[in-house]
Amino acid sequence: MESNAFPEAERRGVYRAIVERRDVRCHFRADPIATDVLVRILQAAHHAPSVGFMQPWDFIILESLDVRRRVKTLFDQANVAASEVYSGERQDLYRTLKLEGILESPLNLCITCDRSRGGPHVLGRHTMIDTDQFSVCLAVQNLWLAARAEGVGVGWVSILDPVELAAVLKLPESVLPIAYLCLGYVSEFLPEPELQRLGWRTRLPLSQVVHRDCWGEPVEQSMVLDDSSPVSQRSTIG
Repeated sequence: MESNAFPEAERRGVYRAIVERRDVRCHFRADPIATDVLVRILQAAHHAPSVGFMQPWDFIILESLDVRRRVKTLFDQANVAASEVYSGERQDLYRTLKLEGILESPLNLCITCDRSRGGPHVLGRHTMIDTDQFSVCLAVQNLWLAARAEGVGVGWVSILDPVELAAVLKLPESVLPIAYLCLGYVSEFLPEPELQRLGWRTRLPLSQVVHRDCWGEPVEQSMVLDDSSPVSQRSTIG
């Protein structure tokens, strides 16, 4: 039977982008993202799957330093409040974390969700109304992987009040800000996630998060769930 799988080299590229993707907060270079590269990254995002093919996303490219400074002020305010959630050594560590690159990155991008797109009855959304927002997150992931393949770093700034951010960006009432991203070429991609490197959290073992048929039931013993990179697992892709 003819296989629909990609050739091995192309499969390795897909897995490499997934494994080496990083949430970038620093190491941004000043040179702008080439226009053709930015267009390809946006095209990748626009080809994400969406419930009922409603394509609820819009992409706001933020180049204005004035607007970005206003967003940075929102971040600073929210970040102080977020730090108060923790105490002791955890709070001290939190306050050392670099959690945004709003002004350092050459480009900011906000990906939004238009909850009214497609009309009042979107196929597949009747019982799970938030699938429009899930769809936008898939667009974010497409963008992130394409950016990594292009050598462009992406950082998601989630420490922002969405209502205040919507006001700064003059979003219509039906449009929600989902992802505020910092983009730019970087001097390096770290070999592991920064929060793991700094001791904030570590990646959970795959075996801990896979169940069979219902919650808590183990998978078959023949299914080996190790934590090796899929790029290094020739049996996975070759």
